[in-house]
Amino acid sequence: MTQRLTVHPTHPQLRLLRQAVQLLRDGGVLALPTDACYVLACHLDDKDAVSRLRAVRQIDDKHLLTLMCRDLSEVSSYAQLDNSQYRFLRDWTPGPYTFVLPATREVPRRLWHPSRKTIGLRVPSSPVAAGLLAEHEAPLITTSLVMPGEQMPLHDADEILERLAKRIDAVIDAGGQGFDPTTVVDMTGDNPLVIRVGRGPIEGRVQIADSDDD
Repeated sequence: MTQRLTVHPTHPQLRLLRQAVQLLRDGGVLALPTDACYVLACHLDDKDAVSRLRAVRQIDDKHLLTLMCRDLSEVSSYAQLDNSQYRFLRDWTPGPYTFVLPATREVPRRLWHPSRKTIGLRVPSSPVAAGLLAEHEAPLITTSLVMPGEQMPLHDADEILERLAKRIDAVIDAGGQGFDPTTVVDMTGDNPLVIRVGRGPIEGRVQIADSDDD
């Protein structure tokens, strides 16, 4: 049975965050709110949980998953960053942005993009997501909660519970969330390139790709 953990959106209850962390450590897949849309999340090193997460979304290993981290120090452990890239991320985090970067050996190979050896990483500003990461003391694998054949992410806990009952282990309910996923910035080229415009504003600071990349 899928649990509902109802938390305060700006001051989430520690007891409930710890309950969610235990579910993750036990192999659970959770739906949780972020500073963009709801995401599905699971433990980084749990192969079965990652497979369940992909099955809910009906995505294969070519679809890039995102590593949600506590801070830039943690990002640096899982992505190859030079000094200029680090300064760029420092100005853009925390916030509703995902950055595509070359993965380090700390990231399991099965989570790399199969041809590019990259991983998506982000540092959320949401008190709920940040609080969960702090209690978990490690990154989480995530993907926007967009159902197969649909364009917009699910944004309401009641709907998530109705549609994903028994397929995920819990929903962290912090009230209605936004419809938009993160803005995705590819950092693997000579200059940052926005490949998906989402919740995070870009304010003309970076180039936008000719077409979006899901």
